[in-house]
Amino acid sequence: MARAYDIAIVGGGLIGLATASKLLLRRPGISIALLEKEATVAAHQSGHNSGVVHSGLYYEPGGVNVRFCRAGRLELIRYASERGIPFKRCGKLVVAVDPDELPRLADLRSRGLANGLEGLEEIPQARISEFEPWIRGLGALWIPETGIIDYAQVARAMSEDLRAAGVDIFFGHRVTSIEARRDVAIHTTRGIVTAGNLVVCGGLCADRLAAMTGHEGRDRVVAFRGDYYSLRQPHRAKVRGLVYPVPDPSLPFGALGVHFTRTVGDEVWAGPSATLAFAREGYTRYALNPRDLADTLAFGGFWRLMRRDGKLGMQELWRDYVKGAFVRQLKRYMPTLEAAHLRFGPSGVRAQPIRPDGTLLDDFSVGAGPHVMHVRAIPSPGATAAFAIADELASRAVSHFELN
Repeated sequence: MARAYDIAIVGGGLIGLATASKLLLRRPGISIALLEKEATVAAHQSGHNSGVVHSGLYYEPGGVNVRFCRAGRLELIRYASERGIPFKRCGKLVVAVDPDELPRLADLRSRGLANGLEGLEEIPQARISEFEPWIRGLGALWIPETGIIDYAQVARAMSEDLRAAGVDIFFGHRVTSIEARRDVAIHTTRGIVTAGNLVVCGGLCADRLAAMTGHEGRDRVVAFRGDYYSLRQPHRAKVRGLVYPVPDPSLPFGALGVHFTRTVGDEVWAGPSATLAFAREGYTRYALNPRDLADTLAFGGFWRLMRRDGKLGMQELWRDYVKGAFVRQLKRYMPTLEAAHLRFGPSGVRAQPIRPDGTLLDDFSVGAGPHVMHVRAIPSPGATAAFAIADELASRAVSHFELN
């Protein structure tokens, strides 16, 4: 390709698309190429999630995660309204089913108030059925700001807007190598794209893409798959909105436990599990990519994580493959639920960066060199916060690349 762009962006997920949009806002007129290896946008993490628009309940007050979540949520809802994308503010009920969860529920309420959540309400046991008639518990927390959306539809709308603004989007361009000298040559399966600067939003392949320019750091991406069941008709009418457990701070991977999620398509998903994925981009239980699995097993940080949390990992694996075990977990919240009410549903894969010592990297992490910026880790909730995260990335790119 003869044209040299001011900036190239690798990755057609929500973060890559939103970053291109924010760069255009900050520097109108710059030329941008966006490279995506698949045939469509949001082919992986951005299009394989529950569609929840989070409120910012769980995050440390004053931290970057809650700041991104609160700001990103507002901009996402505004964008959806402008583009006619369905968004439902269905609310979320966080339910305590054991006595030892009640103090954690109270702490969660305090955190939500500190984070500025509006309409937060503590629900006594006798009133739970007013919100969710089929759900049982000892107490609950009502978060009315939580909603649901189709993130893949958001991504498609963003790609249309970018093309209308002059951004060139190249599908089927899998990056094979990157040369960063006075400019950046991105070698792909469909030719070379040249740009003055490069921003990589690689998601599940972030560490491999960073390694192409020597900025991979010491962390590695390990993929964890989450499987859902879907409630059959007429049982999906038993869930009005979102029903979540009280989070257990001892759980790794930022896991919130199994929960019920009503989607914008009026399905109800139950799950997810949290098991090691044998393929970074595999969305079935039996998907296997030998390279992905070999990379995970060769990484010392993975084995240190397993020594610490391997028992929990085996429990998750058992629950994922044994439907009865999965149903027993769900019955704690909906006692009338039976295995026959569920069919196997969708799956998603989460990119979890892990440090060499086996600890999980849950911080916003960006690596940079001359003419190159790599997004190595995106804090939860990446989809809800995409616009706010992209605004931060665009600000850093303008400064780092001196785009004056």
